[in-house]
Amino acid sequence: MEWDMGGPVRRRRVIAMTAVLALAITGCAAEKKGGGTASGSGSQGVTDTTIRVGGVLTKTSATGYSTTDAEIGARARFQRANESGGVHGRKIEFIGAEDDNQDAAKGDAAAKKLVQKDKVFALVPVHAPNFGGAQFLQQQGVPFFGWATGPQWCATTVGFGYNGCLAPKPGSGSQTWWGRLVAEHLGGSAGKTVFVQTTDSSGSKYGGRTISQSFEAAGFKIVGISSALPSAAPPPDWLPYINKIMKSDAGGPPDLVVSIIAGTKFNMGLYAALKKAGYKGAISDATSYDARILADPATKAAMEGVIAAPMFEPFESTVPEMARLKADVEKVAGKGVTLTQHHAIGYWSADIFLKMLEQTGKDLTRERFLATANGSFTYENPGFGRVRYPKDHTEPSGCGALVQLDGGVFKVLKNMKCFDNVTLK
Repeated sequence: MEWDMGGPVRRRRVIAMTAVLALAITGCAAEKKGGGTASGSGSQGVTDTTIRVGGVLTKTSATGYSTTDAEIGARARFQRANESGGVHGRKIEFIGAEDDNQDAAKGDAAAKKLVQKDKVFALVPVHAPNFGGAQFLQQQGVPFFGWATGPQWCATTVGFGYNGCLAPKPGSGSQTWWGRLVAEHLGGSAGKTVFVQTTDSSGSKYGGRTISQSFEAAGFKIVGISSALPSAAPPPDWLPYINKIMKSDAGGPPDLVVSIIAGTKFNMGLYAALKKAGYKGAISDATSYDARILADPATKAAMEGVIAAPMFEPFESTVPEMARLKADVEKVAGKGVTLTQHHAIGYWSADIFLKMLEQTGKDLTRERFLATANGSFTYENPGFGRVRYPKDHTEPSGCGALVQLDGGVFKVLKNMKCFDNVTLK
């Protein structure tokens, strides 16, 4: 017997329809959360056969600074991994890198696009001086790998610099390798003075603070730290900045000028102006190890004699790891490719990510991956030195090398070497 409204049959139909609707809603929610699967956001970007990743780089900028080669470096390392069968049967699906134009807001938007629209598992490589997506990625629990040049990388649980945190907070460890290697090269630091030049960007200013302590720890005397240079573009007149440097050491020039500036145009202008003013001391930076500068006579002349401090083993080295890097990059970019430090940064960032995947195992979620990465993870490789997490979330790895442009040719001054950190004041 059928009953109208509220009768037994009608009630059974309503209950059944309600159950179906609840299942449908639950399934949609799970799919939305998991990026196409019902297994939760932790496994977003992961299938039985692939792991999806993408990066954020400064491909173009007003200063001319570009890290675009990091995309090639990462692709080269991922390609070798895929040719070897991937990691635990999964191959890396590398969708390329977004361009942040050296703008923090665009970097944040790029990170959100990669996670929310492209559904990546992780961001590799991230190589952008003003990267603005770190806070979002921390909130979402999304790991990212690259060159941790700014404070936005440090004290996170998801940001993994291939050489640690390069902008530690006071009380944490701060690197000494740069100052100590330069002291070795110059035959000692006793009585030698240093002027540190940065721009007014947050990353450059903070870098000036930490790097100055590296040289202090090596025995140099810091006679000036200036962040007066605007970061948007090189100044039309270098004279005010050069005059300050040339009078910084009791009215005379310092023995060493250290530039903490990301941008060939900036450094070329600074060094050319210094030389024009008669500066005869040493110059060092972390970015001028770039063979592309040799193509322009003016840039080449400005960079002649500069001591570059790459945080990886130089390409001119004979260690097997560098020979393999060069071979891998050539497979992607072609024979005779001009190698840059950005190739190496992308390559080694990808290498560390792959090592963490390997140690995480077959059952891969973001939660399990981060538990592995932050659970006493240690990896040493002659190509980039060493990295230790979670320790290196708050301090640099303490490793680097020195290269000098001498007669238009890059020459290794000091091979990769690691030193103990000191407490940042």
